[in-house]
Amino acid sequence: MSDQPTGKPGVAMMVADDELFALAANWHAAGHDLALAFVISTWGSSPRQIGSLMLVRGDMQIAGSVSGGCVEAAVIDSAQESIKNGRSQRLDFGVADAIAWEVGLSCGGKISILVMAVSEAGFPPHLLTSGVESLAERQTVCFRLPVNGGHAQKSEKVFEASKLEGDEFLFAQAPRPQLIIIGAVHISQHLASMAIQTGFDVTVIDPRRTFATAERFPGIKLVFDWPDIALGDISLDGETSLVALTHDPKIDDTALHQVLGKPLFHIACLGSRRTHAARLERLSEAGFSDADTARIKGPAGLNIGAKTPAEIAVSVLGELVAAYRGRALQ
Repeated sequence: MSDQPTGKPGVAMMVADDELFALAANWHAAGHDLALAFVISTWGSSPRQIGSLMLVRGDMQIAGSVSGGCVEAAVIDSAQESIKNGRSQRLDFGVADAIAWEVGLSCGGKISILVMAVSEAGFPPHLLTSGVESLAERQTVCFRLPVNGGHAQKSEKVFEASKLEGDEFLFAQAPRPQLIIIGAVHISQHLASMAIQTGFDVTVIDPRRTFATAERFPGIKLVFDWPDIALGDISLDGETSLVALTHDPKIDDTALHQVLGKPLFHIACLGSRRTHAARLERLSEAGFSDADTARIKGPAGLNIGAKTPAEIAVSVLGELVAAYRGRALQ
């Protein structure tokens, strides 16, 4: 999209939530005026959760979103005002208000948006850089945003989730959940692509260069090494999942040995029930407890009758998303 003003809202760029601060920092460094719009409160059928963020540039370029499209135009207009005066403003939309119908919020919900110009009186520019640095180190970014005027501040206290508390909005942006795929197999090609679109930071590890090629995995992070070496350079935190897909114990088991003692939220391995039983026996013989091995989902994926590599990838991704969202599966 052109950097020239269009006089009307631009098409929203598809950017992962944790990348919005980096994009905002880049835009500001390039000399663009911009404002940040935060969802600070919702009720009922609001299409976006609290903490959702949208960037609005002075030339109408936008990224991210604060609704399903129903209030964006009004938010963009308010953002232009904030950019001009360098301050912040709170916007409240509800289905009972006439403005709600004008902007299209007819779904029965309510939503409040805090718009802050990137300025010393609003959202100070140095906080963008601070946010980028923290996320790069896989640390949660936390800011205190006054909702009735005043400038944002970084919080030393880490909030578990974004929330409105009195006259402040406590904003928390966790690093993007990461998916580590062991094995550059056919299923992995589909899974990696779909997981990225779902919002995961994806890395594929496979020492076999015949499989792990840029042609088979365009735009995907590939690590050509054995899992015990590759995983030593990756932060294995509570926002991490590992799915092993090679069917080769020399590769899959090596990865499992590295992660079973780590706080990953999801570990899964492909293979039949017989294959999984043999896997558990090998891990037991290697000294892992029943509690350790019980964390492994095997066979990986939801039972949806999947047959093709793409269908299997869908089943694996569905199970992964359910685990990330804390949903128990029957």
